[in-house]
Amino acid sequence: MALHSAGDRIRQWHRRRDFGMREAMTIGPKDTGQPRGGDFASEISTLETQFDVIRYMKRVTQAFGFKTFMICTVPGFDTDKLASMSIVSNMPGELINKYDSISLLKHSTGIRRLRETTTPFQLSLSDWDKESSRPVESNDYIAMLRDHGILQANYFPVHDADGSRAAVILMGDEVEMPMSATMELQMIAIHVYNRLTEIGAFWKDTATTLSEREIQCLSWTAAGKTSSEIAGIIGLSEHTVNHYLNHVTKKLDAVNRTQAVVKAMKKGYIT
Repeated sequence: MALHSAGDRIRQWHRRRDFGMREAMTIGPKDTGQPRGGDFASEISTLETQFDVIRYMKRVTQAFGFKTFMICTVPGFDTDKLASMSIVSNMPGELINKYDSISLLKHSTGIRRLRETTTPFQLSLSDWDKESSRPVESNDYIAMLRDHGILQANYFPVHDADGSRAAVILMGDEVEMPMSATMELQMIAIHVYNRLTEIGAFWKDTATTLSEREIQCLSWTAAGKTSSEIAGIIGLSEHTVNHYLNHVTKKLDAVNRTQAVVKAMKKGYIT
């Protein structure tokens, strides 16, 4: 197979992105040659919940030719779980669970770079695969990433008004992304994260009342119990337990039960 020049790869990226934008966003003329970041940013201020942000980021991910995304805080050195630092994401749960089960966070080149820089960067799976320092347990995880078509991660560092650091991470094929697209996505990342902090501040200031059953179900979930096990412990059907957990997840504006547990702990509902 003939090798493509850098120019060919960039033109290919633009064609793929422009097609994705027309399919996902259906805005403006087919190809104006102008940055689309402004089109994205004008919509961000209308997002009202984390679920709105997730839907919006799914569209951005598709429009720019990626497969999945994660918006997360930059963890401290004592944090060891990716799930606990995730704010919103559509990354497959099995990938996050596998990542945490073999404690890859402490070996993450991406996280180390996020602690050192405030400029966008990308890491390819092929480069990580060659690293001699990575644990042997990561071989299975690398294979899972390949199976999901995740060959590269593009990191966009952001921070809020208080200086708390986070990142918007877009994952997909290995591709050389042009500087214009990097600048667009960095702007989008800044606006989206700022909107997320505004949404979070609103919900933090809004009282959320949890029922005794919801707190019980969350507490046992935090202890690692399944819905079936919780049902046996508190004397309810598994269907009812799932109902409580789904309801409390929505109440806390969480994307999944794991995040609901983390939010409930932060708000003091469970310990």
